[in-house]
Amino acid sequence: MAETLVSPGVLARENDQSFLVQSPASVGAAIIGPTTKGPVEIPTIVTSYSDYENKFGGAFISGGDSYSFMTAISAYNYFINGGNSLLVARVVSASNTWSPATSSDIVNNIASTPGAYATQSYNLSGIATEDVFQIYYSGTNYNFYIYTDATPPADNAPYSYFVASGSTEADTVANLSNKLNAALLGPNASSSLNLITASASTTTLLVSGSTSGSALNGNVTLIKNGTSQGALAGGVDGVGSNAFTLETLSEGVIMNSTSTEDSSGALLSGSVDNIRWAIQNANTSSGTFTLLIRQGNDTTNSQTVLETWTNLSLDPTQPNYIAAAIGDQRQNYNPSTNQIETSGSYFNKSNYVRVKSVNNTTPNYYDNNGNAKSQYTASIPANTSGSFGDATGTNVSAGAKFFNEITNTNTQGLIATDYTYMIALLSNQDEYRFNVLSTPGLVDAFASHTGQITNAILNTQNRGDSIYIVDEVGYGSSVNAVVGQAASRDTSYAATYWPWCQVIDPETGKNVWVPASTLIPGVYAFNDRAADPWFAPAGINRGGLGQVIRAEQKLPQSSRDTLYQGKVNPIATFPGTGTVVYGQKTLQTKASALDRVNVRRLLIQLKGFISQVANNLVFEQNTLTTRNNFLSIVNPYLESVQQRQGLYAFRVIMDDSNNTADVIDRNQLVGQIFIQPTKTAEFIYLDFSVLPTGATFPA
Repeated sequence: MAETLVSPGVLARENDQSFLVQSPASVGAAIIGPTTKGPVEIPTIVTSYSDYENKFGGAFISGGDSYSFMTAISAYNYFINGGNSLLVARVVSASNTWSPATSSDIVNNIASTPGAYATQSYNLSGIATEDVFQIYYSGTNYNFYIYTDATPPADNAPYSYFVASGSTEADTVANLSNKLNAALLGPNASSSLNLITASASTTTLLVSGSTSGSALNGNVTLIKNGTSQGALAGGVDGVGSNAFTLETLSEGVIMNSTSTEDSSGALLSGSVDNIRWAIQNANTSSGTFTLLIRQGNDTTNSQTVLETWTNLSLDPTQPNYIAAAIGDQRQNYNPSTNQIETSGSYFNKSNYVRVKSVNNTTPNYYDNNGNAKSQYTASIPANTSGSFGDATGTNVSAGAKFFNEITNTNTQGLIATDYTYMIALLSNQDEYRFNVLSTPGLVDAFASHTGQITNAILNTQNRGDSIYIVDEVGYGSSVNAVVGQAASRDTSYAATYWPWCQVIDPETGKNVWVPASTLIPGVYAFNDRAADPWFAPAGINRGGLGQVIRAEQKLPQSSRDTLYQGKVNPIATFPGTGTVVYGQKTLQTKASALDRVNVRRLLIQLKGFISQVANNLVFEQNTLTTRNNFLSIVNPYLESVQQRQGLYAFRVIMDDSNNTADVIDRNQLVGQIFIQPTKTAEFIYLDFSVLPTGATFPA
């Protein structure tokens, strides 16, 4: 449509101002650390602790003892304190090769490995008149009598048959073979005997199963005059082709459940952390089947079904095609591009598996009459169950150090460089949203950890939308040591807390020592639930650590003073109150409003919301209408923050004063936001004046 008028007329224009502005995306904490299972180096959102356990596991065995990673303890504390969403980035030892487990035995009726026949050859040299031969099968003897009569008596079927003696032994053996086959194929033949066939070669009688398989191994025996001549052997069952292959989303040997079943149908290698599969309701008429994903440690009679996928098809033209219904995408981290690369066509809908391959598809399963095409019916998987195997990657090796025993070169079985990739990946603000980051297990005082912590701080500053919780020292350090270490950092985008605390490991029930970064995301979550991010996550009202048994040290006032002056937030212990976060300083050295956690988190909250509003203005017209749209959203939001005690005052300017003609000509839109953040009362002075009797109180 023309946008200008050349000759007189009327031009009707459209100005769509109906677009809805989304509210800020809900973001929570992010944790980088090792887990028992789960996708390797693929940041994954969990929304509850049970969700965390399903995706990343709980306790594991190392050196004959049970452990859990500090990642799990941090996730537990985060959710019980009110956290809503948690981004978990699993790191693993780079010295291991990691891969998922696969299913290798979801078979159908298309033979990929043909079966072998059970056979036996009998040397009947010395065969004579009146010899009696018996074919023994499953408890029944079938008798064959050698007679000299040219015309043998009538057979006494079904168990007695008469064989003419030939002029030579070879003739007699041939007659026996013919009579045996005649008996097997005759109208009175036993269904059991229909399973075998016979032939002769001079004095050797050859007996074979009539169909391939192992069923006749040892079950068919030739007996001569009461003496066994040997049983059929060598039958091998045919193996159907693999209809399709599933692959676990989680990686590591912990996902391997491949093992034999015991009498109850339990897998010897099945565990709560791995899975098994089952095919049910396979229907060749409809070309559909049901897939169950079961917990690895269930039994046949007491199944724990994690997922049920019904009415699946191998027909890629149908919406219930298995790859489309379950998903077939595989994700891998590429360190050269610092990106997650995805292969596959269909988004993963299962929480446990993806379809790795479909080996026997059934395109257009029905013919024009609505009947299943015969060439496809054998492709439908059989009703059976199985397990997963061939995964690689071991969580920890012998000698792994946990909790208060972690060292410069051994932190939960890892080294600091194992964290490098995920610290780099979470610098991507567009892809990953969170407001607090922690890396339990990395300690700034450990020389080999310093580089990773520096990168985490720099990435957090560049993102500008989160705060990083740093553990400055290891277990057993002093006040002076932690203050000295904190002095080497200067940023308002990080904070540190001390000392270490003892908590109950929710997975093992043990009392363990953990650094503060394991617990502080939970404190922030409780603060945000009870108040708002711009309130101080500290003090008795919002800084309580109810899950802590005791702090490593009980800090007197003098120690708390030294710590706070040194930018370290004390974790104090008070009689009758318990363990409490008693500080809210950032690691910024220069005194300003941003040397407090609540102000930094206020700015994070405001920038997050206002930037999201501004994103909707990119490529819009730089006009008064666009600016007013911005102001009509931002001003009410800041007013609500002010009403909720986040701001003393504010002002937003986006008008002709800062959007002059030259600014507009440069395709720029400028807004200025002035705020006065509220300050917390951290130092309270109470003056009590004692007056003489009769004195007048001051007004």
